[in-house]
Amino acid sequence: MKRFKDILCVVGPGEADQLSLERAVALARNNQARLSIASVVPRVTAGIGMPEGGAISTELQAALVAQHVDALDTLIHPYNQNIDIQTKVLIGVPFMEIVREVLRKGHDLVIKIPEQWDWLDRVFGSNDMHLLRKCPCPIWLIRPQAPKAYRCVLAAVNVDEGYPQEEMEVRHALNRQILEMASSLSLAEFSELHVVHVWDAIGESAMHSVFMKISDEKIKAYVDEVKRQNEASLETLLHEVTHTLGKDALDYLKPQKHLIKGGPRKEIPLLAKRIEADLIVMGTVARTG
Repeated sequence: MKRFKDILCVVGPGEADQLSLERAVALARNNQARLSIASVVPRVTAGIGMPEGGAISTELQAALVAQHVDALDTLIHPYNQNIDIQTKVLIGVPFMEIVREVLRKGHDLVIKIPEQWDWLDRVFGSNDMHLLRKCPCPIWLIRPQAPKAYRCVLAAVNVDEGYPQEEMEVRHALNRQILEMASSLSLAEFSELHVVHVWDAIGESAMHSVFMKISDEKIKAYVDEVKRQNEASLETLLHEVTHTLGKDALDYLKPQKHLIKGGPRKEIPLLAKRIEADLIVMGTVARTG
């Protein structure tokens, strides 16, 4: 399944970007997609003795852009013979310029390494968090330590039906996109595919309080029913995606399903660690946090 048609790979100074570039080149080649490589430089603003738009600031901006153009040409040189790669230097705030470039050119995937990867500090930096929330196309963040071949892909979906109809439609479309993308990548990588939905029974803890006289049997029956509903919704989603990808593809992948009770923030990382997932495909609907 050819999933991507126009890929944007964002790189910066240093060897760490080599991995994201290699991944972008391989993905573009496998999907017969267009590939653009971009770098973002800060806008040179007026300072003491440097008027806005003056000769010195303009010359400095041009020199900064030229330096990055040269670095991009050097970076893509080993790959240019096998695939046509367009390069561009953007000027401004990184996440804003990347989003604008996606809107201008209609890219359907952005690949980059996280701007900071100290997991003891924060998982992603400010620009990456803005991109995840505001970019109109999927973002693939590749850690410098990531393996070149992915053995295990984890798709995290949310099939909870406790939302208004309009939001349910948005979430359902997102779930389908997540599964289709994860399946496509798993097929390309010959990797295992795992699908997880983390669910919870709303109000279960309150039912155990002294203020509600509900028997343990009724509480258990309620929790079991919520679990059955979530299980059925996950099966329905997988069935729909089977029609899109084709039964042969899903039969080959044999996705392993995980229906886990708890909170996604805790359970998804725990599962990813337990199954040694190399890649997580998941969505955001621009909610805070």
